[in-house]
Amino acid sequence: MSNNPDRLPSLDLVRSFEAAARHLSFTRAAAELFVTQSAVSRSIKTLERQLGVALFHRRHRALLLTESGQLLYLAAAEVMERLRDACRRIRQGTQNPMVTVTSTISFAAMWLVPRLPEFREQHPDIEVRIAAANELLDLQRDGIDVAIRYTTPKANAAGALKLFGEHVFPVCSPALLKRGAAHPLKRPEDLRQQTLLHQDDPNARAPWLQWKVWFEVMKLKDIVPAGVLHFSHYDQMIQAAIDGQGVAMGRSPLVRRLIKQGKLAAPFEGTSVSSRAYYVVSAAGAGARPQVQRFIGWLVQAASREHE
Repeated sequence: MSNNPDRLPSLDLVRSFEAAARHLSFTRAAAELFVTQSAVSRSIKTLERQLGVALFHRRHRALLLTESGQLLYLAAAEVMERLRDACRRIRQGTQNPMVTVTSTISFAAMWLVPRLPEFREQHPDIEVRIAAANELLDLQRDGIDVAIRYTTPKANAAGALKLFGEHVFPVCSPALLKRGAAHPLKRPEDLRQQTLLHQDDPNARAPWLQWKVWFEVMKLKDIVPAGVLHFSHYDQMIQAAIDGQGVAMGRSPLVRRLIKQGKLAAPFEGTSVSSRAYYVVSAAGAGARPQVQRFIGWLVQAASREHE
């Protein structure tokens, strides 16, 4: 145990601990690090001796983190990921340049990824890494170059570029509109005979995406559907709509491509407009890199064509 509280343990010890804590297994950590199980065990014991605390509860056929172990793991996991990312970027700097992009999972799956082949065709030398997440990532901390964010103008970062706004309207499988359907959709009141698909929003962060708001905009009252299905992710809900399981609330930039392809149909003219829009922002310093400039330029052009 060191008397100096500021003295840091060696990186090898931290690396062994982070792997063991992540797997909760010395055996799996050893396999990942290409060392023996006894080597990992010795590293953990050395680290515990240096810190003066136990990091694991060693149970029969089980390994659990102590309170101190949990605290160290949170820090070690972040440090190791940042080191991996930095080394990856350094190595890639001598190979193909890379742009790391974050967006929500639904935007990445339904808008960005289907259009990436166009960017790759124009810029085959630039690699793209998608880091989709519904939580807001810290661009500097998480090694992100470009973020596509769905937010209000006031909440924007400096220098953000608007891509497009969003209209909300019902969408369904074209099969539900045909005469042969059990309950063909011709007017909004026909939704009473349909299953309505909902995306869960337990914290009421996006009320404009809910059926209740659309009914209010359309001045429809007493619409009680034949059934209801709930989904935790937007892309899952839209896939259910494509499969004919019910009617979903469509978001214009995300479903427009599916409507053009004939996989979805918009049965009614009425839409509601979100106060939010999609913006692109680059991390501090990243915007000066040529590959980031090219990606943002392509993104703005693609969004402009979409708007037209």
